[in-house]
Amino acid sequence: MPESKPSAEAWGSRIGLILAMAGNAVGLGNFLRFPGQAAANGGGSFMIAYFISFLLLGLPLMWIEWGIGRRGGRFRKGHIPGMFAALWKHPAAKYLGVIGLVIPFVVLCYYTVLMSWTLAYTWFSLAGNYWGLTTQAEMAGFLTSYQNISDASAHEFWVPFLFFFLSIGPTIYVLSRGISSGIEKLAKIGMPILFVFAIILMVRVLTLGPGENGVSPLQGLEFIYKPDLSGLGSAKVWLAAAGQIFFTLSVGMGTLQTYASYLSTKDDIALSGVATAITNETAEVVLGGSIAIPAAVAFFGVSGAMAVAQSGSFNLGFVAMPIVFQEMPFGGRIFGAMWFGLLYFAGITSSVAMATPIVAFFEEEFGIDRRKTSWTIGGIAVVFGVLTMLLFESGFLWEWDYWAGTFGLAVMAVIEVILYMWVFKPENAWRSMHLGADIRLPSLYKFIMTYVTPVFLLIILGWWAVTQAWPTLTLTDCPEGVVAGALCSQGSVIPEGMAVYVHLSRLLLVAFIAFFLVMIRIAWKKNGYDDYADFIEVGPDGPFRAGSVTRPNPNAPHVVHAHDYVSPLLPEHGDDLPERP
Repeated sequence: MPESKPSAEAWGSRIGLILAMAGNAVGLGNFLRFPGQAAANGGGSFMIAYFISFLLLGLPLMWIEWGIGRRGGRFRKGHIPGMFAALWKHPAAKYLGVIGLVIPFVVLCYYTVLMSWTLAYTWFSLAGNYWGLTTQAEMAGFLTSYQNISDASAHEFWVPFLFFFLSIGPTIYVLSRGISSGIEKLAKIGMPILFVFAIILMVRVLTLGPGENGVSPLQGLEFIYKPDLSGLGSAKVWLAAAGQIFFTLSVGMGTLQTYASYLSTKDDIALSGVATAITNETAEVVLGGSIAIPAAVAFFGVSGAMAVAQSGSFNLGFVAMPIVFQEMPFGGRIFGAMWFGLLYFAGITSSVAMATPIVAFFEEEFGIDRRKTSWTIGGIAVVFGVLTMLLFESGFLWEWDYWAGTFGLAVMAVIEVILYMWVFKPENAWRSMHLGADIRLPSLYKFIMTYVTPVFLLIILGWWAVTQAWPTLTLTDCPEGVVAGALCSQGSVIPEGMAVYVHLSRLLLVAFIAFFLVMIRIAWKKNGYDDYADFIEVGPDGPFRAGSVTRPNPNAPHVVHAHDYVSPLLPEHGDDLPERP
C-alpha cells in the first residue's frame, strides 16, 4: 500500500480558529441573502421564525458538527465519508458521506461566480461606472448586463470573466497554503477588515436623513425587529427562516466538520461553537440587518423595499444599495466600494472553506500533496464556474444553489444528527462534545439535539415534499412560462427553450455524486479499511487501533497528524480521554 503523506495541519490559536470558523459562516448570505429574505417574508414574522430556528437548529447543529469533526480527526479523517464511517460501523456509512463532498464542491463552483460580482462592483463603485443610473430599472439593467454575457448594453463580454479569474485566484492560493499558514492568516486579516467596513457602513446608513418619502432608516429597523405574529402560519416563512439558518451558519455543508477535525481532545468546542455562532449572528442580524434594509426602506419605503427584495435574491444589494450610495451627499463612491469590498472579503473566507473538505479527502486518502490538490480543484471549479456564467440566463446557477445550497443542506443535517445522536448514542455524543470544554452546555440541549432538532428537520423536509417537491422537479412551480425548478423562488422566468439546461445542471449533479461515490470506493479498497472495524487512531509513536493494546499491521503507513495522542485503551465508543502525559 502506498505510503500516505504526513499531515502537520493544526490551528495556531483559538482566536484564529474562531475567526476562521466565523469566516466560513460569514459570507454573502449574511449581507445579501439575509436582508432579502427578511424583507421578502414579512420582516418581524420572519425574525421570530428565524430566532426559533437558530435555537432549535442552528446552535445544536453547530455543536454536533464540531463534535463529529473532532472525532473524525482522531482517525485522521477530515472528510465526511470518513467521519460517518467512524460513527457507524456499516458499509453504507461512507457512502452516505458523499453528500459532504458533493455539496461543498458544487457550491464552490457557483459561489466563486457570485463572489466575482462583488469584486467587480467594488471597482464599479470606485470608478463610478454606475453613477447616473438612479432608478431601479436602470440599475437592474446594469446588473443584468453583467450577469448575462449575451447582453452587452452596459458591459463588454470579457468583463465578467476578468473579475471571475481575479477573484478565484486568491481563493486557490490561500487554500494551497494550508490551515495555519493560509486559512487562519486570511481569517485574521479578512474578518477584522470585514467588521470594520460593516460598522462604518452601519453608522453611515443609520445617520442618513429621511428619503423623499419621509421614511427614516430607523423605520427600516422597526420593520424587521418589531414582533409580528401574522405570518407565522405560513409554511413559506418557516422554510425561509430555517433555510437561512442553514445557509448563514454553513451547517450541513461539510466545512465546519473539516475545520474541527484539526482540533485535539484538549481543545474546547462548546464555548468555541457558541463564539462562532455569536460572531456570525452579529455580522448577520446586527450588521447585515442594519445596512441594506434600513437604507432601502429610507429611499423606497417599506413596500418598495419588499418589492425590490422579492424581485430577485441579490437585488437589494446590487440594485437598491448602488442607488443609495449615489444619493449620499458625500463619499458615495467610497461607501459603495466598502459595501462590495466587505462582501468580497466575506465571500473569499467562505469559498476557501468550501474547498477544504475535498482537499482533505484527496490528501488523507490518496496522499496527494495539498498544493497539487488545491490547484487541481481550483482548476475544475474554474471550468464549471465559466459554464455557470455562460448558462446563467438558463437558471443554471439557481438550480445548483437550490439543490446543493438549500435542499442538500437539510438532507445532510438530518443524516448527521441521526448518526451522531442516535447511532453513536446521545450519552457518547454529549460526553464527546464536553471534552476539553471551558463551559458545560445546558442539559436541555441534550434533549433538543436528540429529539427536537431531528423532528424539526424532518418536518421541514416533509413540508417541502408536500408543498414544493413535485412542482420543482417538473418545472411547473410558476404559473407563466417554463421556469427552472428553483427559479420561481428567485423571481425569475426563463424562455421555454432554456429548460434543457436545467436538466443538464441536474445531470451534472448526478455525475458529481457518481464520481465521488467511485472515489470513496477506491479509497476504502486502496487503504484496506474494514467497514465493521474502527479506523486506526493517531498517536505520537504511530497508529493504534481503538480498543486494542497491540499495534496493527506493521506495514501500515506511519501517519502523524495534528491531533493529540489518543489512548489505545479506550473502549470502542468511549470518549473519556486520559490526561496527556
